[in-house]
Amino acid sequence: MSESDTTAMDLAIGVGAPAPAVSVKPIVLPAPGRGDDLRVRVSAPTAGRDLPIIVFSHGSGSSLDGYGPLADFWAAHGFVVIQPTHLDSRTLGIPRDDPRTPRIWRFRVEDLKRVLDRLDLLEAAVPGLGGRLDRSRIAVAGHSFGGQTAGNLLGLRVLDPETGREEDLSDPRVKAGVLFATAGEGGANLTPFAAEHFAYMNPSFAHMTTPALVIVGDRDDTPRRHRLTVRGPDWMTEPYALSPGDKSLLTLFGAEHSLGGIAGYEVAETTDENPGRVALIQRLTWAYLRHALDIDDSGWRAAQKALSESAEPLGRIESK
Repeated sequence: MSESDTTAMDLAIGVGAPAPAVSVKPIVLPAPGRGDDLRVRVSAPTAGRDLPIIVFSHGSGSSLDGYGPLADFWAAHGFVVIQPTHLDSRTLGIPRDDPRTPRIWRFRVEDLKRVLDRLDLLEAAVPGLGGRLDRSRIAVAGHSFGGQTAGNLLGLRVLDPETGREEDLSDPRVKAGVLFATAGEGGANLTPFAAEHFAYMNPSFAHMTTPALVIVGDRDDTPRRHRLTVRGPDWMTEPYALSPGDKSLLTLFGAEHSLGGIAGYEVAETTDENPGRVALIQRLTWAYLRHALDIDDSGWRAAQKALSESAEPLGRIESK
């Protein structure tokens, strides 16, 4: 979006000016059996009460320091954002032959659940945050591998390569989600390389009933270029197309895997840098989560209308 388009959407959806926010890291949560304690970053507005919560799962290799364009915006506009560092983070340097590697996908899900279990400790670690969380309004979000991780709490089920079963790992505390550039179903969609090395990439969306916004780029060919799938960018639409219930799909025109730069400020993996696209994502996710968490419905309706009526739209939204 141009600066004038951003201003117009801000007015339409009522996003308001950014408020002061504080960020505290690392907050360490004991994690017996994980091999490393869980390190977490919490970002929150310095004022306000009944603050809704977003737990964010980073993409492969990233950490609690990633995704500033999203975390900073959400925190400056009324959300508490919680970012754990998963075991596959480059900051931990776990080797590929580490015995935990085949279960990385499951450790990731347990990280998010541990965060929800220890909200009292996280709240107490941030000066001035005590008593200001709204535990009835919790969302999860994730990018790439993090999208599958977050999706588990929404009802996505993974065919466990060790047990051959699909376990229900959904969490009733989570009321909504946002999945960014998230892989579709496995099976014949996977390359032989992916089937051998990433056998956990076999999600089923048939039980993912929790409301969610799925965001994809129509030029996101990263999974195919990295020999993960034989499919093209349409593969990432399957979390929307194959899941039941209240879902929306945002397709971003010309966007690749980093969707314009959500993974961080000036990060090397952003191949399609586009500040306007990032600004659109910030506002649409903010409006969607406020809608899905029953805070305000008018902003989401206004955002959809503004995008559909734009003279040069950066994407399109469909819902079911």
